[in-house]
Amino acid sequence: MPVTDSIDPSDQPDPAQMQLTPDGNLRHLLTLRGLEKNLLSQLLDLSEDFLSPLGESAVRSDQLKGRTIANLFFEPSTRTRASFELAAKRLGAEVLNLDVNTSSRIKGESILDTIYTLQAMQIDVFVVRDAGAGIPAYIARHVDPYISILNAGEADVSHPTQGLLDLLTIRRHKSDFENLKVVIVGDIAHSRVARSAVEGLTTMGVGELHLVSPPALAPDPVTMRGATISHDLDKSICDADVIMALRIQRERIDNLQDVPNVEDYFSNYGISRARMQRAAPDAIVMHPGPMNRGIEIESEVADGPQSAITRQVQNGVAVRMALLTAVVETLGTR
Repeated sequence: MPVTDSIDPSDQPDPAQMQLTPDGNLRHLLTLRGLEKNLLSQLLDLSEDFLSPLGESAVRSDQLKGRTIANLFFEPSTRTRASFELAAKRLGAEVLNLDVNTSSRIKGESILDTIYTLQAMQIDVFVVRDAGAGIPAYIARHVDPYISILNAGEADVSHPTQGLLDLLTIRRHKSDFENLKVVIVGDIAHSRVARSAVEGLTTMGVGELHLVSPPALAPDPVTMRGATISHDLDKSICDADVIMALRIQRERIDNLQDVPNVEDYFSNYGISRARMQRAAPDAIVMHPGPMNRGIEIESEVADGPQSAITRQVQNGVAVRMALLTAVVETLGTR
């Protein structure tokens, strides 16, 4: 079981107010909330520089040569952890990977003692994933001024790098956001992916944003301003340009009251070939992974011509390269 420190986010400064230096440079990435459209666009533009066609050599540089990146993953991860490691190495950085099973935190060491120990080893950027809400901002508040924190997934609160790679994927397929109808379907209430997607899409001025879920998995409308909340996917998906399916945990379906079983869930909320006929002809399908095939999405859709899922993975490395480059550049200007 992951070890989490007891942090009350309400007692911490607003993460959105901690991310930029006084001159507007990106110091930390803790949330997409509060970041201006211009800055998000700049990060997406920078990410484009780190993309190359599949089948060709990955983009590499020595922009992070002499820097050290510490990946602190106190919660399981495949895509995010692998992409951050590849991003740092492709930029020439030294990389330290640490998880809860190989750290003293499992023995009871506080997260700050872990951070202070690694800080003494001259780490430049900490990439943090944790099951506890408020942990990335808590760390950012206490590190030395020459260190940056990147949130790699925080409880059910925020996943800003996922939000950025989703924005990049949509922009590369659809060019702009203003005329798009985007539908996100799944366990919206517990999804940090959905929260960051909503924050990013609303900032970029998306035309329509629909959040669809069973009633028991619906979000608090106050936390999803700018989005329409629905329980009818067949209606919401009509003429949609982008459909994003979210992972449904099998144990959540089995244990939560009023949540449909697997068969009923797929029947009402799964992305199938038949249901895709209601969407726009050139609609794309996205999923943050890992996928539960036959529950959230039909294999023929996940692997079909409208799927942008593998592109999301590719874009994730580029986005994380862009973020590392941006914060290290800020490190050099402090």
